[in-house]
Order: sequence, then C-alpha cells, then structure tokens
Amino acid sequence: MHEASIKAELKPEDCWRGIVLFGRNVQSYKFALARALLEMRPNAGDLVKLEDLAPVYSRHLVDHLKLNDKQGAAASSTFLDACRKFITGEVSQSHLVDKTVSLGFKNVLDAFHRVQKEDVPLRFFHDERKNLGGIRIADGFSQLLDRPVIDNLEPETEARWRLVETAWELKVSRSLLAVHHDEDTEQLFVIDRSRRRKSVTSSRDALSGYQKGHCFYCFDLIGLEQTSEALPDVDHFLPHALKEHGFKGLDGVWNLVLSCRECNRGPGGKFALLPSQPLLERLHKRNEYLIGSNHPLKETLIAQSGRTAQARRGFLRDMYTDAWSILIHTWEPATDRDPLF
Repeated sequence: MHEASIKAELKPEDCWRGIVLFGRNVQSYKFALARALLEMRPNAGDLVKLEDLAPVYSRHLVDHLKLNDKQGAAASSTFLDACRKFITGEVSQSHLVDKTVSLGFKNVLDAFHRVQKEDVPLRFFHDERKNLGGIRIADGFSQLLDRPVIDNLEPETEARWRLVETAWELKVSRSLLAVHHDEDTEQLFVIDRSRRRKSVTSSRDALSGYQKGHCFYCFDLIGLEQTSEALPDVDHFLPHALKEHGFKGLDGVWNLVLSCRECNRGPGGKFALLPSQPLLERLHKRNEYLIGSNHPLKETLIAQSGRTAQARRGFLRDMYTDAWSILIHTWEPATDRDPLF
C-alpha cells in the first residue's frame, strides 16, 4: 500500500494516541499539555494565549508532583522547581503562571507532534508564540473532539503518564521494571526497591489506547467513564480457569484484553471458552502494538513473552496449543465490523 494512502486512513485519535503512547519523553510536559488541551477543549481557529494555557497546564504538573516528585529523566528543571515551590507555598499562583509562560513551554510545543523522528501527519495546533504569544488550534483538534472516543483520551493519557513517571521514580532499569495486574482491583502495580507493592493505574485505562478504544473481540466502542454501568471487562484471553490446570502467568499483561460485557459474559459470550485461532493472531498484533511504546509496558511484555517478535509469536502459539488440549472448544464473537488491528 502506498505511504500516502496509509496516512490518509489515520483517524485523529490515532495521531493523538501516537503522540501520547509512542512519543519519547524526557519530561512529563507532553502529558500535561495533552491533559490541558483536553480539559480546555478550544475550537479550531482559536488562539490560546500562553497566559491562559499556563494555569491549566501547570496545575496538572503540580497535581502529579504532589504524588510523584520525579517528573522526568533530567537531573533538574528550573520550571519544575517553580512548581515545587508553589506546592510548599513559597511562591504564589501568579508567580507560577509567569514562570510557566517563560519556561514551561520551551520544548514541549516544538516536540508535541513528534513521534520517533518525525511529526504525525495531522496537527492539533500551530505555534504562534513568536508573533501572537500563543498557539492556534488546528482543525485536527476539533475533529478529535467530535470523535466518539474523545472521553477515553483523558484517562488513557493519565494512565500513560503514571506508568512513565513510575519508571522515573523508582530509578529502575527498564528491563527490570515489571508491571503486574491485580485481578481483584483491576489495577496495574509494580514492586519497588523495598519490595513494597505500588499501585500505578487502572488496567482499563492503560490498555484502552492500545486497542484504539474498542472491544478486543467485536470492535464495539468501549467507554472508560467510571460512572458508566457498562465499563469494559478486563478479560483473560486464555481463560482464567486454566490456572486450575497448572497454567502460570495468565495475569500477565500479554494475556489481558478489554472486552465489552456482551462478548465476555453476555448470551453467547466467551466466558471460559478458548478464543479462535484468528483471535490469537489479533492478540499478537495487539501485543506488538503495545511493545511499540516505551517503557515500562514494553519491557514487561518482552520479559513475559520473548525478546523478538518471532519468539513472542512462538510463546503465544505454545500457550494456545496447551490451552486447546484442555478446553477443546473455541469461540468467536458475532460481529460484522471490520478489524481495527
């Protein structure tokens, strides 16, 4: 397929998730800017002045600093020090806003759209700091606001932020930081250097972006609003019941998918059945999509299932073969939707 046609197929949320999930981060500024824009929801064509963006942007950083003082890989940051002084009451809100305008946007506005070595094809704002002192909201952001997945993007951004800052905080090598899933609370957690358990974020919020905000099985849209009565299930692809037959590692991120309730436990749902073999290939694709992100979920998947794509495919195949010998019967969702991954 021609490169131009591939880019034309990208939806606004694909570009946004690319920025949040796959962009490289030295500081947490990109997450704070994403949260601020999603909260403010300006319209296409609006000029958002830095002095109006600064209070919302800095508030998200302050809220995270209160929970986790480590907000980047750099040894120091004058801007983050100003945020810390605001927390301790050493400086005022107006002082923090001034510092944010002068220091807080220096690199993040230039790098926001950058994923790997080039920008995503759809822009969400244009930098007009030099002449007008702000950013001009692009059509891409208004398109994003009109998408049905818009309410998922804030918790997805927050989950990604929590995962990355946890790696910074613990100062643990990426290859040694393992993320675990608690089945009862449906939270992801890590074990710190003192061997204490540290909750990180909701499993749902962390996994949603890697499934493009849709059910793994039928591709129906799923929501992450905590007030909803139809939150997606965190489902074990290879059923949890296999633990009774000696299967280990089934709570690993590699085996967790988000499923609508209809697919997981509705009439004709999966329950403890084994998904069909084509769905195993979909799981591999989803895992590789997740591995395309930076630590710590990337390293967790590699540690759980193999260092190369070939090894990970073999791991899934072997696990699946053993599961099939026990469960025998397979299951597929009733859907006519085109696959998303």
